[in-house]
Amino acid sequence: MATVNIRRDVSDPFYRYKMERLQSKIEGKGNGIKTVVANLSSVAHSLSRPPSYVIKYFGFELGAQTNINPSDDRWIINGAHEASKLQDHLDGFISRFVLCKNCKNPETDVVIKDGNILLDCKACGQRSNVDLRLKLSGFILKNQTKKGKKDKATKKARRAAAKENGTKDENASLNGGSPGDSQSDNADENGEVEQEANSDDELTRRINAEAKGIDLANGDANDDEWNVDMSAEAIAARQKGLPEDFKRALVLDDADEDEEGGANNAYDQLGTWIIEEAKTKGDVAKVDDVEIYKKAKDLGIETKHKTLIVLAQSMFSEDIVKQIPKRAGLLKKMITSERHQKAFLGGTERFVGVEYPDKLIAQVPAILMGFYQEDVITEEVLTAWCGKAGKKYVDIATSRKVRQAAKPFLEWLQNAESDEESDEE
Repeated sequence: MATVNIRRDVSDPFYRYKMERLQSKIEGKGNGIKTVVANLSSVAHSLSRPPSYVIKYFGFELGAQTNINPSDDRWIINGAHEASKLQDHLDGFISRFVLCKNCKNPETDVVIKDGNILLDCKACGQRSNVDLRLKLSGFILKNQTKKGKKDKATKKARRAAAKENGTKDENASLNGGSPGDSQSDNADENGEVEQEANSDDELTRRINAEAKGIDLANGDANDDEWNVDMSAEAIAARQKGLPEDFKRALVLDDADEDEEGGANNAYDQLGTWIIEEAKTKGDVAKVDDVEIYKKAKDLGIETKHKTLIVLAQSMFSEDIVKQIPKRAGLLKKMITSERHQKAFLGGTERFVGVEYPDKLIAQVPAILMGFYQEDVITEEVLTAWCGKAGKKYVDIATSRKVRQAAKPFLEWLQNAESDEESDEE
């Protein structure tokens, strides 16, 4: 389904915050005509707001009756209303009840305190007031969210608050007890500039700036500018010289796609190129995210899920825990579905269990914590992956070792959620 930027005034195609475009269907005739918003629940989830807030806002703006608690997930507005008109009203809802008034970031939580409605921003920390004169404000105050499963932003905020109240040891066993390796949301002051330098907007600007000099239409490139011979013959020759274990590592599940197989397909070329660049620069951490993305795009595989299998095995070293935050911007651009997430975890499993079993299996909880805290992999996918071994990417014995090592992270995830629910009782 087509997606749009949550802030439709932002035209950046790499803008991180997306939502589905509203889909509506007009049913009935005469006085019984009504509009069903088919994907309202999905859109509301992207905004981290209850669907009842959105449908009620539409009702207030359109002067129409709505249902705010349907049992069949059919959100209905009386009357005939086009999807484009509803999308325009949704922009108003986002502006008034979602976006931070300071940084215009949609990653906010609704906090009700002393009769006021506050938007608590997880990006800049600002708390801004919602206008209580708006009709929806009265509805929100009368219908405060009851006990239930919180969204991820709320969970992370609660955990951060718990740490500041003296429970900082909760994650110590997962991260090896090193303060410098903390994966908390509140970044180290010394790391603030580095995070900004690796942000989505910065990465996008660099891609756009460097892409201006490339003639994508005819694909002409000066071979003299390459430090490494990238001809098919040269790549094949270098692949023969790679360790057998690494050649086995770039395992791809080709059964479900119709790309060309063989030892010199686009995925092998990407993996080989990253390894060669790492050798040239002396460290894989020095291989630039922009260059990796451009290379994947040149090969036509920047949107493929299999590309994540290659990246998981080639763009990290044994210092993967420290490298995850720096690679998060690129990963979030390229991981666009649950299938992509599973492929990336499969590549990580092979990287950990086959390439560095002695050094990295013990660090699996910290690695998964990094993926979770950086919003690379969702909680649901991580929970399912940790719970069951598989033999798609590694042998079953290796998979069991990796999943067994992941148990502390899974227990932490489950306990943190149950603690939050018990606090509300």
